[in-house]
Amino acid sequence: MLEKTTGIILHQLKYTDTSTILQVYTRKSGRNSFIVRGSGNRKTGKHNIHFQPLSMIDFVMYYKESRGMQSIKEYSVSYTPADIHSNIKKSCIAIFLGEVLTSVLKEESPQEELFDYIRDSIIYFDTLKEGYANFHIAFLTGLCSFLGFEPGKKSGDEDMVFDLVNGTFLPIPPAHGNYAGIEISGILAEFFNCSWEDMNSIALTGSKRNEILSVLIKYYSTHLPSLKKIK
Repeated sequence: MLEKTTGIILHQLKYTDTSTILQVYTRKSGRNSFIVRGSGNRKTGKHNIHFQPLSMIDFVMYYKESRGMQSIKEYSVSYTPADIHSNIKKSCIAIFLGEVLTSVLKEESPQEELFDYIRDSIIYFDTLKEGYANFHIAFLTGLCSFLGFEPGKKSGDEDMVFDLVNGTFLPIPPAHGNYAGIEISGILAEFFNCSWEDMNSIALTGSKRNEILSVLIKYYSTHLPSLKKIK
């Protein structure tokens, strides 16, 4: 049947010389795989810019629940994050987040609040001209609550390590050994409690930012065993 919805592009992959496979998170039916035919020829290939990670489209699709890959009848641009696509630093963040979202979002499991969180975050990210170096960390810490493993709050200075299994801050390392060290735990506690406006006030070097990301991905993997390895 034909179904109209809005989708966020997560990933695109060239399938043949004339077709592309898209991973799209839709408002009505969760994450879906789509095949777009004719995307490699001269007339329609130019439209691939609309399928860059974190772009948003309104489209009509031929939807069949039992079908592994859906097809798009027609589409129009809902929102193009132009600054994300023209800024190499932002586009790298967009590709990274697209890969994470492709891996963690479930097929055919719609959540309108989650869709709105992702959409609003993209628009906010696109409008930032500076102070976005920590955006992907702040986004992932906020995403946890929508995926079912929202971390607990740090209750006091005595809670110095973050338990990755139970999502809580503890005064001493847990017996299972899956936890973040004191410094990283303190930084994570700041991110778990900060707003978008406050995220850039958390001063991090590039190497420390990567270390935080590694711990966050480990936290995700602990609660989502199917999560593939993310670079």
